[in-house]
Amino acid sequence: MPGDPPDALDELVDVHDRDVLDVGCGEGELARRLALAGARVVGLDPLAVALERARAAAPASPAVRYVQGSAEALPFAAASFDVVVFFNSLHHVPSESIDTALAEGARVLRAGGVLYVQEPLAEGSFFELVRRVDDETGVRAAAQDAMRRATSEGRLVELASREAVTTFFLGFDAFRARMVSVDPARAVEVHEHEPALRAAFKRLGRRVKDGYEFDQPFRANLFGLPS
Repeated sequence: MPGDPPDALDELVDVHDRDVLDVGCGEGELARRLALAGARVVGLDPLAVALERARAAAPASPAVRYVQGSAEALPFAAASFDVVVFFNSLHHVPSESIDTALAEGARVLRAGGVLYVQEPLAEGSFFELVRRVDDETGVRAAAQDAMRRATSEGRLVELASREAVTTFFLGFDAFRARMVSVDPARAVEVHEHEPALRAAFKRLGRRVKDGYEFDQPFRANLFGLPS
């Protein structure tokens, strides 16, 4: 639907016939979407359970493969990809390693390649809902700070930026599944606070035709390598 976070990626990056690395791919939803757009995709995630679910979610495809590894030590040679994507994943890197993760993303880019980073901001009704389980105020700020450092120090060049303002769920069960897929450790907190979360979900979300919509400002930044 319009305003959904992937729309900014579609607008800013042409992935057709390009080698794309999805860093922090989780259960592979974005990787599969990129493959449908004509990309050859490698999805990387540190969680084996997420990669198992990614591989099980769709028939095997030569256009998508999954690798276990960390953003701060990408297991790929230099100049391996045309596009590197951090889609809501940079703030999940340990704060002390975010600069390294961006440097690694730049290292594996080919000349003329682009680094796309989309990050949620610590504001909006969806953030208010999520912070009941996991308050990401500090880590989201750390991701924004790291991108500013990368450009101010000349390690990356900002080519474009966009903002998206909403996120959508079919219902509470879809929200719960998303929360746990991002970080399985959240499962206990979600279970313990489920009645309050269900009430907050209905209070903070806007009922739309097919589900619930929340305000969740995102900032998408497209970077290139310095010449």
